[in-house]
Formats: sequence, C-alpha cells, structure tokens
Amino acid sequence: MTDELPALGVLMFVAHRSIERRVMARLADAGADDITLAQSRVVQRLAPEPMRLTDLAEQAGVTKQTAGGIVDQLEAAGYLVRVPDPSDRRARLVTLSDRGVELCEIAAQEVEAVEREWRDHLGADDYAALEKSLIRLREITDPYR
Repeated sequence: MTDELPALGVLMFVAHRSIERRVMARLADAGADDITLAQSRVVQRLAPEPMRLTDLAEQAGVTKQTAGGIVDQLEAAGYLVRVPDPSDRRARLVTLSDRGVELCEIAAQEVEAVEREWRDHLGADDYAALEKSLIRLREITDPYR
C-alpha cells in the first residue's frame, strides 16, 4: 500500500459525489424518494427557461433517446412538463413543473449547507482559494459556461 494521494480528478469526484448523496437524501426526505440520480442529473441541467430535448440531452451527456425516456419518467412523476415551442408549432420544450422548481430549491438549499460546512472545515481563505481555482478551471473545462 502506498501513501500517494489520489489524483486531483478523483478528489474532485469524491467531493462531487458527497454533494450528490446529500442532495438525494434531502430530496427523499422531502418526499421525492422516487427520483433517481440519473433523473436528477437531467433536472439540474434545465435552464430557467424551457429548452429543447436535444439541448438537454447534449448538456446531460446522454443520447436524445435516453433523455426522452428520462423526461417521460419525470413528466409522469410530476417534476417536468412539456410546453409548446413558440418558434416551432410542431416542437415541444421541456421545463420544470411547480414541483420540479420546489425540488430544485430544496436541492440548492442542501448544496448551500454543504458549502457552509466545507467553508467552516477549510477556513474562509482556503475555501475562497478553492472556489477561485475551480472557477478558473471552468474556463477550459465547461463547454456550457
């Protein structure tokens, strides 16, 4: 066994998964125990305004068919709705339902709680440096910024 630390990407993944687990547990506590991690990853990609399924699939990193199936499930569960596309009468856009908006607010509150815990653990200066560095990395890693 070696004393080497995991690669930076692994460390970032561990932190991300910790937030995901906390958010999913909080959603379950709020009565959304029927939403899966895959579904939550699609929901969190929804912009405040309605969006096309193809754009949602691209941002979630899944096929249009997979996104369509997940959207069908989320719509049936009452978390999403499809609305007419004002620019194309034949097309439909995907957006959050009132319940979906409520769940996103609950998730955001839990993320804020985790971030407060991290700030308390790391100290304000180290937390600010971490945040600043990750924001800078986003310049070269996030195609949707």
